[in-house]
Formats: sequence, structure tokens, C-alpha cells
Amino acid sequence: MQNAIELKNICKSFPGVKANDNISLAVKRGEIRALVGENGAGKTTLMNILYGLLQPDSGTIEINGEKCEFYSPMDAIKSGLGMVHQHFMLFSELSVVENIIYGMEPQNSGFIRKKQARNEVIELAKEYNLEVDPDAKVGNLPVGVQQRVEILKALYRKAQILIFDEPTAVLTPNEQIGFFEMLRKLAANEKTIIFITHKLNEVMQISHTISVMRLGKITAELKTAETNTQEISRSMVGRDVLFDLERKEINSDNVVLSVENLNVFDKNNIHILKDINFRVCEGEIVGIAGVAGNGQDELIRAIVGLSDANYIFGKIELIGSQLNHDSIKERRSKGLSYIPEDRNSVGLALQATVAENLVLGNIDDPEITRKGMLIKEGIRKFSESLRDQYLIKTNNIDEEAANLSGGNLQKVVVAREMNHQSKLLIAEQPTRGVDIGAIEHIHTQLLDHRSKNNAVLLVSTELSEIISLSDRILVMFEGQIIGESAHDEAIEESIGLMMAGVIPQGDRSNVNEN
Repeated sequence: MQNAIELKNICKSFPGVKANDNISLAVKRGEIRALVGENGAGKTTLMNILYGLLQPDSGTIEINGEKCEFYSPMDAIKSGLGMVHQHFMLFSELSVVENIIYGMEPQNSGFIRKKQARNEVIELAKEYNLEVDPDAKVGNLPVGVQQRVEILKALYRKAQILIFDEPTAVLTPNEQIGFFEMLRKLAANEKTIIFITHKLNEVMQISHTISVMRLGKITAELKTAETNTQEISRSMVGRDVLFDLERKEINSDNVVLSVENLNVFDKNNIHILKDINFRVCEGEIVGIAGVAGNGQDELIRAIVGLSDANYIFGKIELIGSQLNHDSIKERRSKGLSYIPEDRNSVGLALQATVAENLVLGNIDDPEITRKGMLIKEGIRKFSESLRDQYLIKTNNIDEEAANLSGGNLQKVVVAREMNHQSKLLIAEQPTRGVDIGAIEHIHTQLLDHRSKNNAVLLVSTELSEIISLSDRILVMFEGQIIGESAHDEAIEESIGLMMAGVIPQGDRSNVNEN
């Protein structure tokens, strides 16, 4: 079968970094190719070159056997390429149809043929099982549906080659199943797919072949049917990765976080959280499992102080001290730290330096501030220590955080919040977008935090992560806790059923009877 893509001897350097070092890559038509590697290995740089967002220092690109030079994404689109980025490129105020046809509007005498465009989008969505409301405003759609809009936008432009950058990072388990079915259908229709991901279980499920990158080079080309996750991870990080981490038993009745009869309403008086009750004790990781949109975000926002206290009823206590009306700063001073789900808008100041982001929340440290003045040497020593401990890939802690890869940005947030030494750590999607080696490291740090008689409240859409780390698992559905499972009793299938609203027989103690 003819190669749809051939990259030959691609090189790309940035100041102090050789991001792509003489890379050659060939992908056949109708193939699903997984592209994996550590954060900063050069995956996204390579795909940005293929899509015309960057130009190589040297090397060539061939599409369907023809040599191409892409100076912008429009050049790549004309050659049949489409890219769905990790952070979507959509206009939130425009409708689904308006986003999909933007720049490619069917026209007649200078007027957009809106009815024709709408019908074309409906037919395209039907063909690939990508259900969308063509008239909905994109800003009102859940992220899984926004991703469908991005895919339809590429297909509307007649893309034959599709590049996906961390496409499942924002999807629920059910949405992932539908997404994979759609990828298989695209490949069956001779579309070529490159799939950047850190999730090795997904690599094994969906890809035909795997290219592994490390330090800007291709270190392995593997056939999925002939390999396993250990071989892939070894090629990625240069060593064996521990998937099952040792955990010691800790039994304590000392309550760190107590949530009693918590009810949360939105500004339209819609009841979002309904009679939530649970505790987290010293030396315990309590995991919150649930499909996105079932109240997990609202629960965390209420605890950390990001929600309007006027709409929160019930009691939230940290080490016996009520938090309901405390500011975020007061909650941190009482012993709460927080790894947020949205690192870009909540966890980081992207225009600030890496060092400045690492010291946020630690300004009162006498090594960092003295008599109201920042101590540059103290900031440098502190931030370099965290950079090394948490394997943050940056040559210069004084560079803007915005220059780091998504996975390394996540490490910055995790490093800062774990270092806070809080009695309660709330970790919301702590490993989203990070590579397998970093996942192992973060999991080790969470278990280490627990071992020091601290408490962890863990929220993750990765069910395997919840089961692996949690001492107890609480399952949320439609704003309620509908089930609980101990670590040694946790079964993925039964938790998955609870996430879909199926309550175990004889266990309705946590559920409101309406």
C-alpha cells in the first residue's frame, strides 16, 4: 500500500534544544499510527512541522509520493491534512455549522449558502456517527462534543490525513469508546491517522503501528500486535516502568476532611450537589470516580473555595475548622493544596516564568521573601530544586511557562502543590497529558504524601488510576454519591456500572430517595 506520508531527515532546533534530530517516518494510507514518547520528546513539534505550523531546519515532506513545502496550515489543508489539537481551535460564540465551514463557506454571488452548508454538515456527521446539533453555540457544548466539531471541521475540508494530539484527554470512558469506533471507520475509508497519546492502553487498543520518540529521535518502530506496554514504555524512557506501585497499609481515624450534608445550587437555583457526605482520614487516598459532568467539578470547587459561598449549604471542615466562608488563601494556610483540572486557566500564569509559577503560594517563605522583597537567589534555588525533583524539562527556569509542553506544565503545578506540604491535597486529573514515566513519578509522590499521614482527595477520569491509588472509591452520579468501594474490593466493571447510574443492590445508603 502506498505511503500517505513520508518525512525524511527532519531536523528542527530551538535555542538550546534539538527538538527533532534527523527524523524519518513513513505512514501508509489507511493506517492508524500511534506516536508516543516522554513530554518534550519532540512529538508535537514534528506534527506541527507536518501541519505547516512550523518549518523544518532541514529535511523533506512527501504526501502521497509528492514533495510538499508547507508554510502555513492552509498549505497543509490544501494537500489533504487536518489536525485536531489538544486545545481546540474553535470560536465559542459561533454555531457548530459556522465553526465547521469557517473559511470554506459555500457561496453564491457573495452570499453564504447557509442551508446548503447546514445540510452538508448534517450528512457528514451522520456518515461518521459524529452526532452534533448544527445550530448549537459551541461555547455551550461539552468538551467531547466540541472535539466532534473539530473532527468534522477537518473532514469538511476533505482531509485524508488526520493528526490527533492527545485526543482522549478530555473524553469520558463512554466517549472514548465512540471515538475509537469513529477512528476505525475513518481508517476503513482509507483515511490515514496519526495519534499522539501517553496512554499505552489506548495505543494497544486502536493503533496498527507505533513510533516511539525519545530526545528528539525515533527510538523504535513497533507493530502493535507484536508488542506490549512494557516494551513500549522501555523504548520511551529507557528503563522498565513500574505500573503496580507498593503501598503500605495505614489505619487512622483522625479525620482531615469532613463534608456533611453538602448541597450546592447554581445561580439559576438548579440543585447540582445533593446531600454529599464523606470523610478523608490521615494516611488515606479517597478517589472520586464518575463520568464528567456528574458533580465532581462542583464538589471540588466548593471545597477549595472557587464557588460562591452563597449557593453552598452544609458543612466543609478541614482538621476541625470550618471552611465554608474562608478565602482560598485562608484555606491554603489551614492546610489545603490543589492540583486543578484546568492547569492553563486555574493552575498557572502562562506569561510568568517557570520559576515564578513554582513559587506561587510560597511567597511567605523566608528563603523567598524578606522584608517584603523577593530574594532572587532563594527563588532560583527553590525552583531549580523542584525542577530537578519533578523532572520538569526546561533549560532555563526564567523562560515563560507558555513555552513548556503540556505535560511539563502539569509537572510544574504538581511540583508546586505537592511541595506545599498540606495536610489535605486535592488532586484533580493529576496525570492528564503527562508521559508514562511522569505518571509513575506522580503516583509515587501521591503515595509518599499519603505515607506521611496526610490525606489525598483524588479525582480522575482514568478508572485504572483511581483503582490503583485509592484506599476507598466514591462513585458520583447526577450530583450524588451512589456507591463506595474499598481498595481490595474494587472491580472496574462494577464501578463502571455505578458510573452509569446502576446502584448496587442493597446499597442505597448514600442516595436520596425522591
